[in-house]
Parts: sequence; structure tokens; C-alpha cells
Amino acid sequence: MPSASDNARERWLGWLATLGDVARVRTLRLLEREELGVGELARALQLPQSTVSRHLKPLFEQGWVSKRPEGTQSLYRMRAGDLAPGMRDLWRMSGEHLGARHVYGDDDARLAEVIAARRVDSRTFFGRIGGDWDEVRRELFGAAFVPEALLGLLPADAVAVDFGCGTGEAAEWLAPVVGKVIAVDREQAMLAAARKRLKRFRNVDFRQGDLLSPPLKAGEAHLGVVMLVFHHADDPAAMLRAMAPCFRAGGALLVVDMVKHDRAAYQQSMGHRHLGFAEDELARFARGSGFSLRRFTRLRPDTHAKGPGLFAASFSR
Repeated sequence: MPSASDNARERWLGWLATLGDVARVRTLRLLEREELGVGELARALQLPQSTVSRHLKPLFEQGWVSKRPEGTQSLYRMRAGDLAPGMRDLWRMSGEHLGARHVYGDDDARLAEVIAARRVDSRTFFGRIGGDWDEVRRELFGAAFVPEALLGLLPADAVAVDFGCGTGEAAEWLAPVVGKVIAVDREQAMLAAARKRLKRFRNVDFRQGDLLSPPLKAGEAHLGVVMLVFHHADDPAAMLRAMAPCFRAGGALLVVDMVKHDRAAYQQSMGHRHLGFAEDELARFARGSGFSLRRFTRLRPDTHAKGPGLFAASFSR
């Protein structure tokens, strides 16, 4: 018959095995912050619901999390103060020694979106319609009018450049609200797709060229955007230096790309040169380029998306 010390040792080893999976540590971090359902956890962690359920099973059985029924689903929560002393110590040590802060940052950002997306209780927000307002508004007016209306703040006579335009998504937003859009891409196939997409606009100028030697005259641009291009570039700093002379004094460049992440497989599967960027890296790229980094903003994550978080960085000439 096993002794008390044998049982304690087995229990301790079981706890270690449970926390040996980073996904379970990420799960507990979120459940320490919020009470969540399986679907909400899946969106915040970017994991399939079946995987989340599989991780929750040992966490619940060992006493790491509690659960309670809410309608047809179960809600889970982890309260560190309620853990057994040994578990509490192990959890504290895990928090001190496990890194990957950018992964945790993405989890936290997605968690904030999950919480924000919850329907607001009808008793606390403008009655019943308050909680459903976004859905009602989308049914009445669609989803595109907000960004399109905000783009109207741009100068109507501005010349905007979509650097690395791809199929023309950014140019499609810009064309209705500025005087001229210059769509630049190295690949002829991309430009052909962009021409097809943007054929209804008469103010788009398509130009083939490399972003290390952009096909623009000095001072031709007021505004520019580089959308998910930097992570493909061998030398983003050289790209900034090459773009700068294309802008007038006071011109603005917007760079949208991935925040720092650890998904190294992207380098093999998608040809990425960089695993995202941190704010200090972009500031370093800007030094001596003719641009100044003015703002770095993490964008709100789409909880249905599978990729890393994104940022928007604005530079001025």
C-alpha cells in the first residue's frame, strides 16, 4: 500500500507534468484573470476548442481550476489563493521563470477583445438594445462605413503611395478619399491583380519597381503605407532609407506588420525574413533614414484570426 510520502511525490510529479505544457500555463494565466467558457478560451489562445477542452480536463481534475454551469456551457476560473500550498508555490515559480512575454501579450490582447465582445447585460447598458447595438448597426449600415468615413480626414488632394501594394487592398481604401494613389509592387502578377481590383478608379497609377529603389520622383508623395511587407524584407532599414526621398517634408508613412512573435515555422513555410518587430527596432531602423518614428500602436486582435498580433507604426518625414 502506497505511503503518504509516495502519494505526495506522485501528486507533485503530476502537477509538474501538467504545467510542463505551455498551453496549460497560458490557459491558467487567462483563467486567473477572467472566468471563461471553452469557446472564449479557444479564441483568446488561438487553439481549437477540442484542444482547449483536452487541456482543461487535467487542470480541473487536479484542482487547478474550478467550473460552474452557466446555461448550456461551463465557465472555468483559476483562483491562485484557493490552490493547495504546494500548487500555489509551483504556480508562482512558473510565472517567475517562464518567458515568452510577447506570446503572453498576444493572449492578453485577444482576451481583452473576447471580453469586449460579450453582450452587455441588458440591465446595465441602455436596456436590451444597448447590448445588441453593434449587431443592429451592422444590419442597418454594414461594417465598412466606419473606416471609410474616418479616412475622409485625409487631405482630399493628397498623393498616397501603397508600397508593396499586392492585390491593392490598401489602395482600394485610399482611392475614394485622396487625389491620387500610386500603387507600387515588384511583381507583375500582383500589379495585374491590383489593376483588375481597382479598375473602377481613375486616380490610381500602377508602377512596377523594387522598394529599395522606388519608382517615384523626389518629394512626389504626401502619404504612404507599407502593409505586411517589412517581414519579407532582408533589410527594412534600407527600405526606409530608400522611401524617404519620395516624400515631401512633413509627409507621413504608415507601416503595418506583425509584433514580435516566436512562430519560427513561418520562415520556412511562408518565406518570412523576420519574426515580427518591436518598437525599439523600428526606432532604430528610422535613425538616419530621413524618417522619425512618431507612434507605435498594437492593433486590436481579431479573435477569429490565426496569425500573430499586428502593430501600426507612423513615421514622419
